Amino acid sequence: MEQLIQKLKTLEKRLFSLEKKLNIGQKIKDLGQLDTESAKSDFWTDINKATKTMSKISFLKQEIENINNLKDRLKDALALADLKTQDMTPDLEKEAARIEQQIAGFEFSLFLSGAYDAGSALLSLHAGQGGVEAMDWAQVLLRMYLRFSERKNWKTSLISETRGEEAGIKSATIEIDGLYAYGYLKNEAGTHRLVRQSPFNADHLRQTSFALVEVLPVIEEAKDVSISPDDLEVETFRASAPGGQNVQKVETAVRIRHKPSKIVVTAQSERSQAQNKENALKLLRAKLFSLQEEKREKEQKKLKGEFKTASWGNQIRNYVLHPYKLVKDLRTGVESNDPQAVLDGEMEKFIEAEVKLSNQ
Repeated sequence: MEQLIQKLKTLEKRLFSLEKKLNIGQKIKDLGQLDTESAKSDFWTDINKATKTMSKISFLKQEIENINNLKDRLKDALALADLKTQDMTPDLEKEAARIEQQIAGFEFSLFLSGAYDAGSALLSLHAGQGGVEAMDWAQVLLRMYLRFSERKNWKTSLISETRGEEAGIKSATIEIDGLYAYGYLKNEAGTHRLVRQSPFNADHLRQTSFALVEVLPVIEEAKDVSISPDDLEVETFRASAPGGQNVQKVETAVRIRHKPSKIVVTAQSERSQAQNKENALKLLRAKLFSLQEEKREKEQKKLKGEFKTASWGNQIRNYVLHPYKLVKDLRTGVESNDPQAVLDGEMEKFIEAEVKLSNQ
């Protein structure tokens, strides 16, 4: 029991240090100011501004409540441990392990200090060459990220999707809305390689497939990326994605071409043309921001060697299902002998290693 008490006291010190590093005191003050602002009678006059404010309030409340909850649980655990009732030792040990895991998760979030790391992400997948095999692989990856998002309690929504003729997807874009979604997923950008026995031919020959993953931050502030309406060509068309008769008969899908950069974005998952246009502009802002960041980083890294973007040559992870089972990240060296678990969304150890490596 003394050893358990010591562990709980150590966790208490870690939590106190974490609270200071996260600047929870200032965030409580910020939350109070935002709550006061949201109570004003004219708060919802500007809906976009009000929505962003409510999002900030939700973010701060969640972080503050999580820290306070951990403090209360630690206090209760220490009080029970001080009673030195041996029958309670197993339950207290389990609670200490759960608390330690959550503290470790918060400590990990300290690595996510980028301007957009705490926000939502736009994740796109593109099938490589290889026909139906590659398109099926892109869909498998899409499912992997959706399952990982479920594990993190993040909300996902489909922005656009182009299905393959036989199976799988040619491309798809989803928005992942959750705390630190972009920070966790940004290092997933790159080429993912699959080796398996083909399920699409009678001989089940070994097949290698590739898919490209793009990850962009959701840019809410217009000042971060300036877009002139004169630079846009907007086209509407009938959506090809599933969505019922309304989607098929009405031109609800939107394609936007940004003339200066030649970037083209599409959104078609919503029944409303206005909502699809908003989603397309959201994706365009993210791509333009990424283009700006790429140019900036390229200049910074000129003296440090070759600069690599999320291109087909930038392979980051192998998934081997045959002749043996292995998932290996080529950057961190992290491996798993259970590819199915990884493809079911158990990606934490890969993502955490990537984030830590990028912060070295």
